[in-house]
Amino acid sequence: FKLPMSITANNVNTHQQPSTWYLYLIENKLGHLYTGITTSPARRISQHRGDIVGGARALKGKGPLHFRAIFLIGDRSTASQIEYKVKRLSKEKKRAIVEQKVLPQNLCGNLCENLCEDLCRNSQYISPCEYE
Repeated sequence: FKLPMSITANNVNTHQQPSTWYLYLIENKLGHLYTGITTSPARRISQHRGDIVGGARALKGKGPLHFRAIFLIGDRSTASQIEYKVKRLSKEKKRAIVEQKVLPQNLCGNLCENLCEDLCRNSQYISPCEYE
C-alpha cells in the first residue's frame, strides 16, 4: 500500500522565506514614545494612524503619530526580546535611542554577551523619513 502524494509535496517549498523584522519607536501628540516590532513599517504606521485596521489601542486618538526611530533587527525572536527590553526603559533612555540612532549594548541581558554586542553594533538604523 502506497500513500497518495500530497498536492504540495511536488518538490515545491511551501515554506515562506524568513521575514525581516524591525523595531520602531513612534511619538504621539503627547510626546510619549511607543515601541513595537513589525515586518512592514509603512503598513504598521498606517494601522496605528487608523488608515487601515489593526493599530494598537494605546495609540488610538493620540495622533499625529510619527516614527522617531526604526531599526532593522532580523528575526522575530530577537526583535521580540529587544522590544521587551526597550519597553522597560525609562523615557530618558528611549529618547537617547532616538537621538543617538543606536541601540544600547546592554539591552540583551540574557542573550550571550557577544551576540548582544554584535546585534547592537549591526542593527541598522533606518531613517523614519522613509516611512512618513
